[in-house]
Amino acid sequence: MGASVVQLTESKKHIQHTHRVFEDQKKAFHNNPAPSLTERQENLKRLKQALLTYQDRLLEAIDRDFSCRSRDESLIAEVMPSIQGINYTLKNLEGWMKPSRRHVSILFQPASNKVCYQPKGVVGVIVPWNYPLYLAVGPLIASLAAGNRTMIKMSEFTPHTSALFKELIAASFPEDLVSVINGEADVAADFSSRPFDHMLFTGSTSVGKLVMRAASENLTPVTLELGGKSPAIVSPDVPMEDAAQRIAFGKAFNAGQTCVAPDYVLCPADRTQAFVDEFRAQFSEMYPSLRDNDDYTAIINERQYSRLQGYLEDARAKGAELIEINPAQENMGDGTHKIPVTLVLKTTPDMKLMQDEIFGPILPIVSYDSLDEAIQYINDRPRPLALYFFGYDRSQQHQVIDSTLSGGMCINDSLMHVAQDDLPFGGVGDSGMGHYHGKEGFLTFSHQRAIFAKQKFNSGKFVYPPYGTSVHKMVYKFFIR
Repeated sequence: MGASVVQLTESKKHIQHTHRVFEDQKKAFHNNPAPSLTERQENLKRLKQALLTYQDRLLEAIDRDFSCRSRDESLIAEVMPSIQGINYTLKNLEGWMKPSRRHVSILFQPASNKVCYQPKGVVGVIVPWNYPLYLAVGPLIASLAAGNRTMIKMSEFTPHTSALFKELIAASFPEDLVSVINGEADVAADFSSRPFDHMLFTGSTSVGKLVMRAASENLTPVTLELGGKSPAIVSPDVPMEDAAQRIAFGKAFNAGQTCVAPDYVLCPADRTQAFVDEFRAQFSEMYPSLRDNDDYTAIINERQYSRLQGYLEDARAKGAELIEINPAQENMGDGTHKIPVTLVLKTTPDMKLMQDEIFGPILPIVSYDSLDEAIQYINDRPRPLALYFFGYDRSQQHQVIDSTLSGGMCINDSLMHVAQDDLPFGGVGDSGMGHYHGKEGFLTFSHQRAIFAKQKFNSGKFVYPPYGTSVHKMVYKFFIR
């Protein structure tokens, strides 16, 4: 039997499984549409315990999928924020679930207004390959906190992690509460066409459009966490060591395979060489070698490796100056999927790396002559998922905040806004829509139901027909002004 036939058969099984689980979760939700605080807390504790129990195996699986993924990076970016997110949610969930009282105008008294937070039903989550654990667990935390049933489609590019996560979930939850779906792109396409009560997708802008198009057929609300070209502005007067160190960390972490990684640097023209020199020094201190250094993560697969090499070849052919930061001057060939961080000078708009999200260890440097020019450069392009400003002048900080729009922002740091439990995470425009993390995650997966309540006395009858009475005239006099 040919490979394509086998894949087709496997895909059919996955799709049939998806349909069955979806129907089972719908029925289970109808039988228990309002899980108690205790139920939700127990589900979150069960998830936490499973993550702790499977921790070492998860780290090994992620490492296998990447061929070399730093254990510490997986702990810092996958395990730790997952555990901390559960802890934060457990601490605050009771308060989030309480109905919020709202004002009632004297026109409608006596009555009460409140907003109740109710589960939406069955939630679908589509997970990318770059952080396969955290980007599955983060939405799951929010969905369980809101009282939903959840189906999770893992990436086909992380087969070891996806299979292990499916095992973890199956050992911890009944299938009609949480279920993991694996399979190829055709399974993902079918998954996105299910009439979920909410769907969250993390991935590229191009695929996000397809997901949104499929969801629109069912009027399924979507949260899209996409990417884009997140800029880092180096101010005219920031100490270069500070800026270069923090940008180097954000770019080299997971070898740049991070949706909020600094995609390019806007640097004052007269400070460009200083940035290059300091970046080289800071990166070399963090990663004195690359090839056999387990701290430096590999590119996930041959497809992504070839894409990134193509960006470098295209830039070189169009006149760019490439500066490879390879401290030990190692040969990176022979099948290793590691690429040294490469700074790119003399960029032009027609270069592929200046048009597409890079998603790898390549960092173009664009020179500017004034902060206004840097801001205009950002505003002339699609709105990014993240924006980074490095400078201690408060007036410059406020100028950048007030004059730009991005999903999130760090001042004098990179990546770290994503790890803040009490900050929403999400994009704007081409970089996505909607938010989650913390309370915003609970709200995203909850239906915020407005409830207006009266008891026996009905003040509304005074404005019932027939119209034109003195009471109507008095009401209009007092309330239309």
